[in-house]
Amino acid sequence: MKQLIDTPLTRHLGIRHPVMLAPMDKISDGLLAAEVSRAGGFGLIGAGYGDPDWVDAAFEAAGDQPVGIGLITWCLLEKPKLLQRVLDRKPAALFVSFGDAEPIIEAAKEHGIPTIWQIQRLEQAEQALEAGTEIIVAQGQDGGGHGMDRGLSALLPAVRDLTGPDQVVLAAGGLADGRGLAASLMLGADGVMMGTRFWASHEANGSDIAKARLVNSGGDDTRRSSFFDIARGLDWPGNYSGRVIQNEFSKPWLNEPEAMKAAADDIRQTYEAADPDDFSVRALIAGESLDLVHDIQPAAAIVETTVRDAARLLSNAPSYLLNQDQQT
Repeated sequence: MKQLIDTPLTRHLGIRHPVMLAPMDKISDGLLAAEVSRAGGFGLIGAGYGDPDWVDAAFEAAGDQPVGIGLITWCLLEKPKLLQRVLDRKPAALFVSFGDAEPIIEAAKEHGIPTIWQIQRLEQAEQALEAGTEIIVAQGQDGGGHGMDRGLSALLPAVRDLTGPDQVVLAAGGLADGRGLAASLMLGADGVMMGTRFWASHEANGSDIAKARLVNSGGDDTRRSSFFDIARGLDWPGNYSGRVIQNEFSKPWLNEPEAMKAAADDIRQTYEAADPDDFSVRALIAGESLDLVHDIQPAAAIVETTVRDAARLLSNAPSYLLNQDQQT
């Protein structure tokens, strides 16, 4: 599809469409990232907690398509060899989130690799700006997976006011269609990063059972908590929680945080014993945008529909304006 929307993001990365794939842990593999890039957006491999062999395989699967890679900051800082391994791959961009990423940003810059820093607070945006991060992603609390508790509609314009007009800024959290892209542009973003909508794509690295559960769930089924971090034995910093589709296993514990921590070993054993596709126990990470996800589509179709619908909405925007020559 030809380019319909031109923004600082499309010019900075040399892409046709201001749509970026969120680096969902293992879901955004090399195949999905490459398909988003091939469609004119920007694909990010979701390396999550950093399995080196998986990372290598994902880059191989991406082939000659320009893709970036996203990693969890606090986890990557504990694995300097993995950082060097990633940098040696010369990704099209390095995405970081959840922690002090200044040393990672500096290392990437030394290797000539574009940098993307996702933030959830204004103070984090200021830190990312001072570090010289090329792209800042403002993440709202309605997104799936880990994050914090600020809403996107207030955070995004505040980030734009802080950074000024020349910084490339993206919106993330609860965005799944052209309405989200058009609205984000009006709020100060140069594009959007979407996760849940791409999770429900043919190319996403997940089972048909998982994808069917996504389509048949809604935003009201999700909630932020630390339950599934405890169940998976993940030691996340306490200021981050994970938005997940809650299930029969998690719901009884959500309002009993102290009891949940005390029962951590039993919770973990039950979780690990469950079949990976048994989502009455297992975690299915997704955001509030599930209400906008009604089917499984090719990733390219998601990119194109999002951009086409946004362009239509933007072109119709003057219809809201009164005749400027009209006397009042």
